[in-house]
Amino acid sequence: MGDIKVGVIGTGFSAMAHIEALQRVPSVQVVAVASSRLSHAEEAAARYRIPMYYGDAMELIHDPDIDVVHNCTPNHLHYTFNKAALLAGKHVLSEKPLSVTVEESDELQKLAREKGLVAGVAFIYRHYPLVEEIKQQIASRTYGKPHYVLGGYLQDWLLYETDYNWRMDSRLNGPSRAVADIGSHWCDTVQYVLGTRIVSVFADLGIVHPVRFKPKDEQATFTNAAPKPEDCERVEVDTEDFGSILVRFEDGTKGVFCISQVSPGRKNKLYFEISAEKGALRWDQEEANRLWIGSRDVPNQIQMRDASLMSSQAASITHYPGGHEEGWPDALKNLLLDYYSLIGKRKARKTDETSSKFATFNQACGVMRIVEAVLQSHERQRWVDV
Repeated sequence: MGDIKVGVIGTGFSAMAHIEALQRVPSVQVVAVASSRLSHAEEAAARYRIPMYYGDAMELIHDPDIDVVHNCTPNHLHYTFNKAALLAGKHVLSEKPLSVTVEESDELQKLAREKGLVAGVAFIYRHYPLVEEIKQQIASRTYGKPHYVLGGYLQDWLLYETDYNWRMDSRLNGPSRAVADIGSHWCDTVQYVLGTRIVSVFADLGIVHPVRFKPKDEQATFTNAAPKPEDCERVEVDTEDFGSILVRFEDGTKGVFCISQVSPGRKNKLYFEISAEKGALRWDQEEANRLWIGSRDVPNQIQMRDASLMSSQAASITHYPGGHEEGWPDALKNLLLDYYSLIGKRKARKTDETSSKFATFNQACGVMRIVEAVLQSHERQRWVDV
């Protein structure tokens, strides 16, 4: 029986991933799950042997046995449930974005600080071992001072006009889609690795399908076969499918990244390449166990994820021997191990909290400011400060 009792709000992809990862974290037990549809909560509870289930998230939030709330709901509900959980004295781990506006995000990070609660956001990619290795190499100036970073986050799941899910609806998703959904991950990861903030942006965004076809049958949304026109309704789309963004960092580093949910063949390609004085470092989430090291005067190298070959910080979040691939579920586990380690320290009244690496509400609020600046830059067609 776990010492820390957890409730998960949501029964979609993110929620199920959180529940599975939580089962890999010592001293933690998922005791409740909630969904807007009670039947979905009941099914999830039965599948994962969770003792309690609710058809109302507020009931879960106010359950006195629950210490921590994982908010895995659609974007427009993040603010409401995050705020309610904090006011109820619960620690919170929220899916990103923290909320759909900067103002709401500001309020949440201030409330979390006032309440003294552990409040994090699931920016997962900073928890890959080789991402941590790059961070350590940059911090130690192994390859000198960085001067340029390029990269992007590419997917193809919204390539066709018949591809549709709730993220197409800006009332549920917020005013930004591709930038807030996947661009936010790139910004958080690269800021974490470089140890410096993005301070200004110049963005050019685009929509491939201003009209999409939403299946009338919700169960048909994620099938491979395209729905027939007569089985769909036309929906106007007002959020971006792709974009290109120039960035400037606080320390003078410059860069560019692209985001796209309409790039054929790219399933989940988050990548970045950092050019420094004496070398370059490149990492690609679709080849997560390989680090490319570029040189001018000697052959380029590929470093494999192997604890015996990495810094102590990166080795500490590597759980399997070299050659045994680790990926996205393991990075999520690393995030949770880090997050719950801090909660454990709080419960034990330990004061050493300097080792925590997960994205805080304050940092997630900073990413929301970048998203807002990107939208303003695209609208005004000029540089905008974050």
